[in-house]
Amino acid sequence: MPENIIILKGSPRVNGNTATLANQVAAGAKESGAEVESFDLHNMNIQPCDACDTCQETGVCIINDDMQTLYPKIGQADSIVIASPVYWFTITAQMKLCIDRWYAFESEHVSQLKGKKIALVLPYGDTDLYTSGGINAVHTIEAMCRYLGIEFAGIVHGTAMDVGDAEKQPALLEDAFKLGQKLATYQ
Repeated sequence: MPENIIILKGSPRVNGNTATLANQVAAGAKESGAEVESFDLHNMNIQPCDACDTCQETGVCIINDDMQTLYPKIGQADSIVIASPVYWFTITAQMKLCIDRWYAFESEHVSQLKGKKIALVLPYGDTDLYTSGGINAVHTIEAMCRYLGIEFAGIVHGTAMDVGDAEKQPALLEDAFKLGQKLATYQ
């Protein structure tokens, strides 16, 4: 059975560098036989968690928004790609809203995400992972993975500020493609 990969794109620029790199991940994964589905979170209606804790009792979030579409997709995925540009030293608000709502995957500290794999696509506008603040995003995702029992499967990151910058970097594009191949064949 082919690997099932979901790509969550958290950039407000739906055709920007994040999308370019995420699309390369998808291309690599598809070429290696995976099934891939991508979502642009910026164009989705995702409300913040209201801390009602109903999901902790029922296993279902009661907020009726586009997360109701994403919950089964995330739940069925073998791998989740978090694709977000660095905004103010971490992931975007669009991505954070989505991830905050993953609280509904837990009930009585048993995560429905346990055993999945996460990869990170992280373009930024500074010179490296540290000066850009991207390392904060990495630490956030790594801590989340440890808590939820998710394997951190890899990262693609690089300087790509202006739309089109990622397309000018063959090595970065190749790294994204290879990450997709890795996710498709990861055991």
